[in-house]
Amino acid sequence: MSRFDADAIVVGGGLAGVAAAIAVAGAGLRTTHLAPVAPPDSRTSALMMPSVDYLRSAGLIEHPETLGHALTQIRIIDATGRLIRAPETLFEAREAGLDAFGWNFANARLLERFHAEAATHDNLTTIAAGASSLERRDEGWSVQLSDGSRLTAPLVVGADGKKSLVRGSAGLHATERQFGQSALVCDLDLERPIGGTSVEFHYAQGPFTLVPAGGNRANLVWIDDADVLRAAQAGGSERLLALFAQKSQRLFGRITMAAPCFVFPLSSLTVSGAGIDGVVLAGESAHAFPPIGAQGLNLGLRDVADLALALAQVDRSSPGWARAVSTDYARRRAGDLARTGGMVDTLFRSLLADMVPVQVLRAGGLWALKLAPALRRQAFDVGMGRR
Repeated sequence: MSRFDADAIVVGGGLAGVAAAIAVAGAGLRTTHLAPVAPPDSRTSALMMPSVDYLRSAGLIEHPETLGHALTQIRIIDATGRLIRAPETLFEAREAGLDAFGWNFANARLLERFHAEAATHDNLTTIAAGASSLERRDEGWSVQLSDGSRLTAPLVVGADGKKSLVRGSAGLHATERQFGQSALVCDLDLERPIGGTSVEFHYAQGPFTLVPAGGNRANLVWIDDADVLRAAQAGGSERLLALFAQKSQRLFGRITMAAPCFVFPLSSLTVSGAGIDGVVLAGESAHAFPPIGAQGLNLGLRDVADLALALAQVDRSSPGWARAVSTDYARRRAGDLARTGGMVDTLFRSLLADMVPVQVLRAGGLWALKLAPALRRQAFDVGMGRR
């Protein structure tokens, strides 16, 4: 009989946390998932095809069309008004031999589906409580729950967000940068639908992006200075709709609100390593970026996929197996986290830069992508997270 209460404890009730708990249980470990009840998540996630393929293989979804909406094109419009502007560019999935780049899912619907899959694993116990402290003890970890109880396990998975208690308790260092920009998100109904095309209007303070959500509906992600977005939100729906029409260059006719708007501050977060001493980090406890290039949850699911691979490779009958998992996992994740972080940071800075040399480079890059099919295909691979 094991002296531990579980083989693994997964901390965090978001999409990455539930996916990680299912992956760990799927590897045969007695798994306890700490998932405190959270407010409904009104956001959406654009998942690229490698992520969708992982969800299918892990049994997390079966038919994406029953939950989301296909993204078949990406249209980029430079609306900065700068001296040197990039050309309007259209990327089509069929150029990459795909029916779609990915699928746009409502987070709440995905989470519901993940919970349904979690319930099928007899070795997975979910507790509606968070973690209040962690300490290293007897070749494992002792986790105190927010309800005062305590559990022990050799392996802990931290998927508990940017302010991760697990990360801090394990001694993994995080560097966080706060931006002056925020993101306004909401659902809109358009008079003229955008079909399967994600449309990005690039402005000087960030993109104004409409993502297909089925029929005439689109999900809006508008990045701008925080005070601009707060003022727009405070101006009421009439003021907001006028701004939406202006920002979308009135390409889609009359716009109406389909859901309330929310404003989120933007920041980036990087870690010194994604695993150590029997602890691994997944999702926003390991990385966070502005919503550029649809990398957030895609990267989190790649975390989960690599965790599953690390668990499949380890001999759990050997002493110190959890340490071996965390070391292997950190090695597997290092390159992807560095590449993706660098790519998103470069994209975001290029959108905000006013210097003419940067404008030239950005415009030249889009011209090259527009005119060179081989380069476009390479960009597709990078953007979709293909490995």
